[in-house]
Amino acid sequence: MPNDSIYVTPEHELLRDQIGRFIAKEVEPHGAAWEEAGCVPRDVLRRMGEAGLFGLMYEEQYGGASSDALTNLVFAEALSQSTFAGFIITVLVHTDMASPHLHHAGNAAQKGKYLSRVVSGELITAVGITEPGAGSDVSGIRTTARREKSGDGDEWVINGTKMFITNGVHADLYFVAAKTGPGKRDMSMFIVDKGTPGFSVGRALKKSGWLSSDTAELIFENVRIPAGNLLGEEGKGFYSVMKNFQTERIALGAMAVGHCQQALRLTLDYVRQRQAFGGPLWDQQTIRQRLSMLDAKTRAARQFMYHCAWRVTQGHDIVQDVSMLKALTGELVNEVVQTCQQFHGGMGYMRETPIERLWRDARVLAIGGGATEVMLEEVAKRY
Repeated sequence: MPNDSIYVTPEHELLRDQIGRFIAKEVEPHGAAWEEAGCVPRDVLRRMGEAGLFGLMYEEQYGGASSDALTNLVFAEALSQSTFAGFIITVLVHTDMASPHLHHAGNAAQKGKYLSRVVSGELITAVGITEPGAGSDVSGIRTTARREKSGDGDEWVINGTKMFITNGVHADLYFVAAKTGPGKRDMSMFIVDKGTPGFSVGRALKKSGWLSSDTAELIFENVRIPAGNLLGEEGKGFYSVMKNFQTERIALGAMAVGHCQQALRLTLDYVRQRQAFGGPLWDQQTIRQRLSMLDAKTRAARQFMYHCAWRVTQGHDIVQDVSMLKALTGELVNEVVQTCQQFHGGMGYMRETPIERLWRDARVLAIGGGATEVMLEEVAKRY
């Protein structure tokens, strides 16, 4: 996508080009094998960290770049130059959904212990919020954490189950939400290291799409962690989750818009070459007009997305805006990708085609990170 936005700088374009080169060399030739394996190789993620791509918005003292929300959006959108969404979400969970909890709420000791290793890609992160009975309804979680005294000092003891956790199998560091009081929103966030006794992966989950990202059920059975692993203030975890949702939903919006752009590019190429009814499919008026309208919607959504990120840089509360963005782009990407797949005919249903992969990967973007219906209620309650 050329520099056609008032929000984008030459430095942003250099970042976009850097990511594009990485994807062309390191991702697209190998993505199909990763889908078979069910995960992205760690050495690939480590190289991204070494290239400075995992800490754009984090402090320079930890290896980050202290960049703003617009730069972070360019990063997320640039990742969507890949047609392998499992790779994209593996990265975005690490950079935009899990590790921001440490960035925003971590104290100096916690950041000193973990953040440099997160930025370098030595540690990959996951966030444990969703549960079998609590998805978009964050206040409905049942996992608990109680404080106990032991011979080693104060500890937190965590019990419960988390579900649909991206990076859940292969992560090294988990940020986990748990109830710490009787109130509906009395929850706190905790740091849990892989290998902590009582903490295990219940099972790896098989999904319709995002095949190269690992997704898991996580089990916590009397998991004891030091009192110092409380992340932020006790009882304030709900608000921490809500704050981080802003970053997450912009990233997911970028992923959706990127899928729209890729699908339209692939389909424009296809219909210009595919011969049917005495000429290329592009000669059919209905195809030209439908693709034109979908492109118009995509461009409008993209500008709204950049405006949301700009408002973050200005310090505005954008909960309503970003909820609109998530609902809008989650529905739009499904409309665009399904139409583009339809215009590919039978080939669009074949596993070896990028449009089929985009079709199955796009579906979850209207569900994960806040279902469309929940997002629209967040919009409506703020009128």
